[in-house]
Amino acid sequence: MSQTETIIERCEAHGLRMTDQRRTIARVLEDADDHPDVEELYARASAVDAGISLATVYRTVKLFEEAGILEKLEFGDGRARYEDAEREHHDHLIDLNSGEVIEFVSAEIEALQDKIARAYGYELKGHRLELYGVKLKR
Repeated sequence: MSQTETIIERCEAHGLRMTDQRRTIARVLEDADDHPDVEELYARASAVDAGISLATVYRTVKLFEEAGILEKLEFGDGRARYEDAEREHHDHLIDLNSGEVIEFVSAEIEALQDKIARAYGYELKGHRLELYGVKLKR
């Protein structure tokens, strides 16, 4: 991870009260190299602390999202997924059959988006790109 502060440090900087269970959930999120939904976060967090309830995970994720610490992603499968809002910029390619999410960065796409914004008289300040597809048969 490239951010300079951990999720816990950013939560504390936002003045959030960090209980042991919130700290566990934050560590699980930091360790995630995928885009877990709340149920996946609950499974991982409850493996560390059996006292964590699904309701606690839901409330904590909502709190972190409202504080701008987590980013909510919706890939059209009915499941809200989450990732650290401070991660380096990247786009997503979602496999419609398996649900696999591939992160990628393309200098060409970044340049084209900037060019399009400028053509309409805008300076691009951010974007989100999600591509949906199925694997080609070989």
